[in-house]
Amino acid sequence: MLLPKRVKYRKTQRGKVKGNETRGTEVAFGSFGLKAMEAGWITSRQIEAVRVTLSRTMKRDGKIWIRIFPDKPVTKKPAETRMGSGKGSPEFWVAVVKPGRIMFELGGISQEVATEALRLAGHKLPVKTKMVTRPDYVE
Repeated sequence: MLLPKRVKYRKTQRGKVKGNETRGTEVAFGSFGLKAMEAGWITSRQIEAVRVTLSRTMKRDGKIWIRIFPDKPVTKKPAETRMGSGKGSPEFWVAVVKPGRIMFELGGISQEVATEALRLAGHKLPVKTKMVTRPDYVE
């Protein structure tokens, strides 16, 4: 699973996810991409589940690019703990995703295989997704 090697602060505030993505909105590396259509947190486990799904569906042909990285720690307090006594300890890592972000890219495969792979991958994520192709893509 993905997580940062080191961070400046161990615990962060949750924050608000407002507006649309301004960077990472175009397919840059491969020919096909999986675009987020709504905001949300993608955990490192979900990213790994998508990676496994894509590589299995593509039968290890082509190449996969992961364009998001989980760099935000999410804390949890133990179950049945009374309120107070500080913030919980970091439990898992998330990538903050806004609408319009290209999260995964595929290259070196046919459009039919890419469509099926990205459809299955979209089911593993907690946000609505859409398959997009490179603007200059020609079959």
